[in-house]
Amino acid sequence: MARGMICVSLAEKNAASLQKAVAPVLEMVDLIEVRLDCMEEPQVADFIAATDKPVLVTNRPAWEGGQWQGSESERAELLVEALDWGARYVDIELLAAKEIRAMILAKAKAVGGQVVISSHDFATTPASSVLEDRLEQMMESGADIAKIVVTAHDAAQCLRILSLQEKAMARNFPLSAFAMGSAGTISRLATLYLGGCMSYAALSPEQATAPGQLSVQELHAMLPVFSK
Repeated sequence: MARGMICVSLAEKNAASLQKAVAPVLEMVDLIEVRLDCMEEPQVADFIAATDKPVLVTNRPAWEGGQWQGSESERAELLVEALDWGARYVDIELLAAKEIRAMILAKAKAVGGQVVISSHDFATTPASSVLEDRLEQMMESGADIAKIVVTAHDAAQCLRILSLQEKAMARNFPLSAFAMGSAGTISRLATLYLGGCMSYAALSPEQATAPGQLSVQELHAMLPVFSK
């Protein structure tokens, strides 16, 4: 059975530790997310050049659950630089200013990169109509991939976010959709086999970058059951 990509999320303090951190799981993942907002010196050109896995660069602001405290213009400039460094993907939030999104989309198109337009709800899972509207906004924005992450408190909410995949599949649009929180943990695996573009995993349970995130080893251990 075909599955979506596994993306390991790295929240290291400096570039020197990135390669060492990812080495033990490199063969278990399809791409690597580097969280610039977690770094003291967010310069990763050498890391991107040295790895044979595609790199997704994220610079998540505090207002969307990240650690970036600087200006929006500086945050966007780092994402543009990341595309020059060779990042295959960059992530920018749906709630970011339209001019910033437009700048990043234009740069990605110029260098052959792809843009993930993302949305995160750390409180709950919105109604299906809200989720569908969010997906529609992302598709209309020029995104190459949509990422919609919510917080599930029960099975019904978990099913709600997974069902959004049907809308994306009908439009042949790549979507990464799953839920945070303990009730949503199963969605991180399920989305891989329900048409999801990718799911995110941590280096270890202690290094999770979001609530309910599985480690690469935990996620990978379950794949053989579904890959027959």
